[in-house]
Amino acid sequence: MEINTRNKQLKAIFSYERKIEIEDRPLEIRPYHFTQNIGVKEIEQYQQLIPTSEFCSVPDNNIQENKSFPYTIFTPKGARKMNQAILLLHGLNERNWDKYLTWAEYLALATGKAVILFPIAFHMNRTPSNWYNPRALMPWVARRKQEVKYLDNSTFVNVALSYRLSATPLRFFISGKESMFNLWQLLSEIKTGQHPLFKRDTSVNIFAYSIGAFLAQILMIANPDGLLDASRLFLFCGGSIFSQMDGSARDIMDYEAYRRVKNYFMNDFLKQDEEHRMLPVLYEEDFMEKAFKAMIRPEIMQDYRETFFERAQDRLRIISLKKDSVMPTCGVVEALGSRSAGKILEELDFPYEYSHQNPFPTNTGATPELLYAAFESIFNRGANFL
Repeated sequence: MEINTRNKQLKAIFSYERKIEIEDRPLEIRPYHFTQNIGVKEIEQYQQLIPTSEFCSVPDNNIQENKSFPYTIFTPKGARKMNQAILLLHGLNERNWDKYLTWAEYLALATGKAVILFPIAFHMNRTPSNWYNPRALMPWVARRKQEVKYLDNSTFVNVALSYRLSATPLRFFISGKESMFNLWQLLSEIKTGQHPLFKRDTSVNIFAYSIGAFLAQILMIANPDGLLDASRLFLFCGGSIFSQMDGSARDIMDYEAYRRVKNYFMNDFLKQDEEHRMLPVLYEEDFMEKAFKAMIRPEIMQDYRETFFERAQDRLRIISLKKDSVMPTCGVVEALGSRSAGKILEELDFPYEYSHQNPFPTNTGATPELLYAAFESIFNRGANFL
């Protein structure tokens, strides 16, 4: 398979609105709809704390695209009710599923399971369209460069996220917690047989990439209602402790935004006084926040975090890449602890130029055969484990 060609073919037929049969594969892509109901009151309380900005005058709690939205599932053709699923979680600042379509297709074909493409809060199709419209965003890029001296990595791709997180770094936590509530709800619907595609007690494993991996680790540690007691988790280009991540990039967020986010969570967020934390007192130190805090710095709740990974090591595998500077291998080791890392973690390196954001690039001179061999090495491992 030539990855670039296949991506284009799947992108051309992908739809949130109707079922798509993939003509040359025994698969179809089905649309479903999600409306939040778990954690709505709590998320509203969080989001009401956040002031609006010139970039977006609509308060976060009034952005309807984020509350009710379509998502898609790759399934075998003609499948009625299924009892096995893989949840696929994406990276930070993603606006479309283009690069993940071949990922989902491969996992669905190799495992025979349904593969759920579920968006993180304020990502993919969960934002107003002008947040990813280049023409609408270019004036904000020019303004951002005027406001922040020596800022050389502001682009129309990262300017929306950069403005929002620079203004209020707490958004990173709030949107993460909203995503946790959403996944809690989705898993509950699947496990109780309320989802139209799945039988009651369907097994759900997770394939997660980049910040989706960070979210998945926190979700597994928190384990709401014991929904993930038996779930397996496969992480690719993810798994790092927060302190070792580097999200400053032209396609993620600009340097100033990441500086503010990192400084806030490494310092003020961990303080107990409400003035710094900006969180409703009612919800301080709940089980989801505890899991999040355990993934910020290696010395914070180290025993709690490492004990979890030791107990879950048979249900967790992580593939890091040697040249990944966004989610480096050393950060994964710090998250897992040395005892678990030896069993859970494998570092690979590809014989071509690649990056965290684009592990299978088509514009760096690597042959299609070489790219597919690398691609297959990752997704065979994932499919075999999940």
